[in-house]
Amino acid sequence: MGLFDQILGAINNPEQQASSGQIGDVLSTVQQLSNNSNADPSAVQSVFSIVGKYARSALQQKRNTAGNQQTQDFVNQFGGTHPSNQAVQMLFNAPQIQQIVQEAAQRTGLSSATIQAMLPILVPVVLKLLQTGNSTQNPQGSNPVLQTFLDADGDGDVDMADALQMAGRYMSR
Repeated sequence: MGLFDQILGAINNPEQQASSGQIGDVLSTVQQLSNNSNADPSAVQSVFSIVGKYARSALQQKRNTAGNQQTQDFVNQFGGTHPSNQAVQMLFNAPQIQQIVQEAAQRTGLSSATIQAMLPILVPVVLKLLQTGNSTQNPQGSNPVLQTFLDADGDGDVDMADALQMAGRYMSR
């Protein structure tokens, strides 16, 4: 089951935290970021996807070294729609941040400075999207959305932009 399928399943499961409002917050934040940076929405979605790819790798590393619970705690602590430089710095080291900025600039044509400014917003939004699988009864319990994200097939193609677009279509019904 794909990431969006897990998110949609979480929305439809009253025992998981996902809601249309939560998905709407994510979509709204990405749209505001596009407006505030005068960037094409598709470019911002591409940056979101690149951040998601790197976040997956960083969270997999965190899970391998600190365990599932510490990884879930990190997602819960830093997931949101408010900018957080701390989330960026705690998830990525300086070379990784440079790689993200460089890859995003090459793929989107956005300036490095613009992308650098987006990271403190996009990292918490990626983590917020992963929170959708949290249990309403036990937020520290197993999160199938996060597990699907971390246990993807390893091809490097965790397309957060696709999940975001599908969420937008779902919300516009």
